[in-house]
Amino acid sequence: MGAEDSENSPSDLEARGADSSTDDETTQVDLASSSSDSEQESVPSSTTESDEDTSQSIEDMLLEFDEQEGLIRDRSLLDPNYVVEEDRIVGRDGQLQEVTKMLRVALGDNRPPNLFLYGPSGTGKSLITKAVCHNISRICETRDIQFGTIEVNCQDLDTLGVAVYELASQAADEAGVDIDVPKHGVATKEKWDELYRIVNENFDSVVFVLDELDMLVGRRDKQDPAFSRLLYQLSRAGANDELTAYISVVAISNDARMMESVGSRALSSFTPEDVHFDDYDANQLQAILRRRQDAFHDDVLDGDVIPLAAAFAAQTHGDARKAIDLMRVAGELAEREGDDCVREEHVREAQDKVEKNRVLEVVRGISTQKKLCLYATAAVAAQTDDGSARSTTGYRVYQFLTDSIDADQYHQETYVNKMKELTTYSLVDFERRSHGPSSGMFLEFQFGERPETILETLREDSRIDMVSPEEVESVVKAQIRNET
Repeated sequence: MGAEDSENSPSDLEARGADSSTDDETTQVDLASSSSDSEQESVPSSTTESDEDTSQSIEDMLLEFDEQEGLIRDRSLLDPNYVVEEDRIVGRDGQLQEVTKMLRVALGDNRPPNLFLYGPSGTGKSLITKAVCHNISRICETRDIQFGTIEVNCQDLDTLGVAVYELASQAADEAGVDIDVPKHGVATKEKWDELYRIVNENFDSVVFVLDELDMLVGRRDKQDPAFSRLLYQLSRAGANDELTAYISVVAISNDARMMESVGSRALSSFTPEDVHFDDYDANQLQAILRRRQDAFHDDVLDGDVIPLAAAFAAQTHGDARKAIDLMRVAGELAEREGDDCVREEHVREAQDKVEKNRVLEVVRGISTQKKLCLYATAAVAAQTDDGSARSTTGYRVYQFLTDSIDADQYHQETYVNKMKELTTYSLVDFERRSHGPSSGMFLEFQFGERPETILETLREDSRIDMVSPEEVESVVKAQIRNET
């Protein structure tokens, strides 16, 4: 195979780093000058504090905070990625049993089957896989079986070569050895060979956990997406005697239709067992949070905190990660405010903060055109009774926005495709609908977060902020009236 996609050159990175360093130094000089001027104005020169005194004052504040008991006793329980004990796994008895029964053959001299775990984000797919593999590893230690779990999240991996290197790196960490190939500058085949070497020399059985696998698309000039080629290579490695250890591949995706994009060769060799994870309902989310409420000290959670956090999370696809995160942020807000317990208002404040942070993280990285498509569609959803937006209406608002800021205007098909791409971020979902013979077919978009939060976040972009929100709202209302 050839070498990988090109990356930013070292000289470019060093130049940017030098510029950044210069800016930082200039800023520090300015701040120091400003601080010095301020001190001279407010304090006589004879009583100006020394740097040592200032440092001691900061230390005193830190130690004072350290001595406070706080509200949170065990922060690890409020980490959604923390592998909890079996009795804390709630509402997933069927899935837990299926995954355990299929992977347990790793305890003997057998290869476990490949698995495809699918369902919405935060429904326990990764949690159960980690819990089962953790227990298998513990039992294998007592039987002198070298078992390893090699897990990567594919969301931030852009090419097949980078993904293979990450697998090799994780395998090396699991085995406690060094990896002997660089991340860039060598052919992907060398990385595969290094992965096989590490696994063969250090393990009897390995489970590869590929989380959010559908996000590994890779280069667009390839016939199959990178995740399809990765599945093919891993599932064929044992048959070709490249891997002597027993291996199983657990593919995890939010997209139930991901396997439709897997190439025929990969599909015939991968042949996974499917395990579906559906949404948690509000009662299950409450049970999950109650299993983790001992993360807090006794009697610091008001009675309405857990039901409210569960209700907020149930509104957005039954996401347990969001429910746990809400509890954590609410507790931290209460601590910072010096309150003696976590109350409903802290949960509501946490809800606003978590939504904004999540949306901001996503929209910062998308193109201006995607921002315009998302803004137009969210503006429509914010004005409808059920929070949905027809693609036909969203496109007309998109046309208004592009005209207003003199931006390139794409055809409706491109607008729809860009909105479909945004579904991978779990911000929006869609269904194909028809409202009668005269309306024709269209897509209807539904948002996972409040449309108002998305609009507020997108207006941080100076180009979008050029258009008055009131003017956009007027256009949206006129277009909605035209639908009926």
